[in-house]
Amino acid sequence: WSQVVSEAEKIVGYPTSFMSLRCLLSDELSNIAMQVRKLVGTKHPLLDTARGFVYDSRNNLQMRGLVVLLISKAAGPSTAELSFQHDMVSGIYSSQRSLAEITELIHTAFLVHRGIVNIGELKSCDGPLKDMQFGNKMAVLSGDFLLANACTSLAQLKNTKVVELISSAIGDLVQGIYYENSKSSEENCLTDDIGISRWKEQVFLSHSALLAKSCQAAMELAKHSAEIQDMAFQYGKHMSMSHKLHSDLQPFVKESSSDTTAFSLNSAPAILHQEFLGREAWLRQIRDNCALLKPPPPHRWACVFQQLQEAIKAGKGVTSAIDLCRCHGNRALAALERFPPSEARDALANIVYAVTRFP
Repeated sequence: WSQVVSEAEKIVGYPTSFMSLRCLLSDELSNIAMQVRKLVGTKHPLLDTARGFVYDSRNNLQMRGLVVLLISKAAGPSTAELSFQHDMVSGIYSSQRSLAEITELIHTAFLVHRGIVNIGELKSCDGPLKDMQFGNKMAVLSGDFLLANACTSLAQLKNTKVVELISSAIGDLVQGIYYENSKSSEENCLTDDIGISRWKEQVFLSHSALLAKSCQAAMELAKHSAEIQDMAFQYGKHMSMSHKLHSDLQPFVKESSSDTTAFSLNSAPAILHQEFLGREAWLRQIRDNCALLKPPPPHRWACVFQQLQEAIKAGKGVTSAIDLCRCHGNRALAALERFPPSEARDALANIVYAVTRFP
């Protein structure tokens, strides 16, 4: 994955690893960063999020902006925009580079907001209450600041359709995150009672809509046809769905069996396992594994997750999730066929290959 990203960055003209650095180094955010330093030594998740901006071991950061730049270069200038080719650098319009930054700022803002802690669920081992309350204030302020900057830059593009597209993507993100968290406060809610079609709807809102609509907006900025805009949307949608499925599958397909990773009971393999097994049998399987853990000693959780992992692996959930991941990958590749052959198109295809390949 990191090799694919590195090669793609060379094609678009510069490393995108710190695409939102211009905003992150602004005086206003520097003042916020000075306040965030007060959280050092606490357990507030905002610190982990901030560290991730500098180093992310999974190389997932800035992927959205990179894809927007690549698809902009792959499409090239439209016949309607030939007179503005002097505004292009490495085959990409300056407005498209701004859009890539805006996409990253929106994603970063939501990452920061996701770090807000539910004060009502805190335990004494989580640290002093005042630290968590202060961390929440900084997370809200930082996320709002990044989102406000993104909206200001969006207005400066002076394209009503692009503003409408990205605004609707922000709305989709909010709706998707609401769905993710809506059942978390319900007592005894172990997993969501949803099928894979409903899971895909929710994942589109929370993970795919921003990239899909940003890719479409990049085509609109270059005045490409409605057909090309739709192909860019389809690539962004299906590639990010594959990316999410690939991420969900990692705890189940890692070659090291000794490394037991906690997984979400609402991840794609678990949802598919539930569909094959039936809701009641799945809940019974979870309860059987958790029955001995009242109160649960911390060292016993790994054992529970390992047993559930083995149960899901023994069913059809994992293989079905892999098939679904490759299905979305193939649809993303099919959308790319409408773009002329180029280095950028090859890089976009390689990104799909990277998230649809399993050991």
